[in-house]
Amino acid sequence: MTTPAQSGPVRRPAPVSGRLMDVDALRGVALLGILMVNIPFFASGYTLALVPDPARGAWHDALAEGVIRFFFESKFYLLFSFLFGYSFTLQTDSAAARGADFRPRFLRRVGALFLIGVVNAVLLYYGDILVTYAVLGLVLFLMRGIAPRRALWVAGIVTGSIALVLLVLAALLALVDGASASATASEHAASLAEGRATTEAMRGGVASVIGDRVSELGATVPLTLFYQGPLAFSAFLVGLAAGKRRVLADTAPYEQRLKLIQLVGFPVGLAGSAFLTFGGDDNLFAGAVHILTAPFLTGAYVATLLRVFRTGRGARLAGVLARPGRMALTNYLSQSLLCVLIFTGIGLGLVGRVPYAGVIGIALAIYGVQLAWSAWWLRRFRMGPVEWLLRAATYLERPALRVRDDTATRPTPM
Repeated sequence: MTTPAQSGPVRRPAPVSGRLMDVDALRGVALLGILMVNIPFFASGYTLALVPDPARGAWHDALAEGVIRFFFESKFYLLFSFLFGYSFTLQTDSAAARGADFRPRFLRRVGALFLIGVVNAVLLYYGDILVTYAVLGLVLFLMRGIAPRRALWVAGIVTGSIALVLLVLAALLALVDGASASATASEHAASLAEGRATTEAMRGGVASVIGDRVSELGATVPLTLFYQGPLAFSAFLVGLAAGKRRVLADTAPYEQRLKLIQLVGFPVGLAGSAFLTFGGDDNLFAGAVHILTAPFLTGAYVATLLRVFRTGRGARLAGVLARPGRMALTNYLSQSLLCVLIFTGIGLGLVGRVPYAGVIGIALAIYGVQLAWSAWWLRRFRMGPVEWLLRAATYLERPALRVRDDTATRPTPM
């Protein structure tokens, strides 16, 4: 089979001025992955309670849930986080090229991102990660001078430390595994009751749904701070290192490294996913293994996509995926909004009433709508509406939004 490196230069869609096509295309892919993982939390109140929904006992429900866990869980928020770190270097370079002070602009940007995240968590999705990105963005800003190699070491140490903590906890629980069967059954019953109550709350009106969102923050905030947060920051650092090396500006010199990432990442990452999906009841131990292996599979996904994007058809695919990726923040929030309208009592009230395979179908339909809508919007406007608000807060100005004939392919870099 002819590889991209052997087939000569590929004619790619013209990139938008100030943007990297591959970065936007990867964001477009990450949007789909994030939606596939998040939508079950809208479709059933039992998902956050970590118990199976009694209404989903068919074999196809188990199969669909297994597919999501195996291929998607914990992979795509790492990709989003990697791109956050990479984009940070693009923002610093842009400020330096303009001779502008980066510090106040970035602080305003993460401040606005924090507020957007709070609104999202309260009104739409309690699993919001934008607040975490805003807080960890400040730490990334303080570490912006770190050397690429050191950034990779720190990322590895942070990831390994979280996995080690989970392994120690798993070992301690194994030592005191004297809990009675009745206690376990009681805990399971309590989780089922919690899932039932959450499902009923989601079937209510605006006040009921918002009340449920706020009440669930007590469970999701610690998870985000102590589990997802450190792992996201590790990915920030990997993205920062890649950005300092300008890896995504031209991937051709990295062809052999991309092949190596695929060669190592797929077997290691898929083995970890298999253990998570089929590896028994020890969730902490499975989680520790998954933490160590998920970045490998994410890396393999990225390496594969980057190589595909360098082929003729892949370049056209990248052009399609880049459209939702250029307005990723708007699309991320609109995914939550659409899920609220589809599943809660504010809209169709389908929570708990759709088989798991149907939920996946709804996710694909939402993403298809976003592909079409993003293309339509960007023919008329320079950036997404939420991106426009974020840029206005960052630069304390009213950015031009509507595309004019002489700037149709030159939206302002974000």
